[in-house]
Amino acid sequence: MKKIITYFVLILLLFLLQSSFFCYLKLADVVPNLLIILTVSVALMDGRMEGCIVGFLCGLLIDINYGSLPGLYALGFLLTGYLAGFFNRIYYREDITLPILIIAGGDIFYGLYMFITGFLSRGRTDFLFYLRRIILPETAYTLIIAIFLYRLILMIYVRYLNKGSESSFA
Repeated sequence: MKKIITYFVLILLLFLLQSSFFCYLKLADVVPNLLIILTVSVALMDGRMEGCIVGFLCGLLIDINYGSLPGLYALGFLLTGYLAGFFNRIYYREDITLPILIIAGGDIFYGLYMFITGFLSRGRTDFLFYLRRIILPETAYTLIIAIFLYRLILMIYVRYLNKGSESSFA
């Protein structure tokens, strides 16, 4: 139960930071995707199932607030959490390189997913423009923030959530 409450608080807190505070700190007209950092971090630490659930909840929150197609963001985050969860088996807490690389891969995957579902489906086919203006700058900004935020999420996980090592949603 402690994991569920902690994940809900983290989802809400990071959503509020991403949609309010970081909107004023835009770089190259993009904000870092804090919810991708959380989704990938949870997937790495707890596995595919928790990554899917946290990703779905993150995406659902974005769908409720900004989405025009119901479930579009929820599915994107869910898939990102699921794919990142595959790396749970080779994940070591001491190594920050793998999580940062997986966060970058997750953000790029999510950007490609949004291009296909949000832009390509509406006839906007200029992929290189979208890659240069949205995907790569957002990934770079997300990685800068991920270096610090991942360590904070890891600290919360190790200190508060991993004591009983019970499954959070099962």
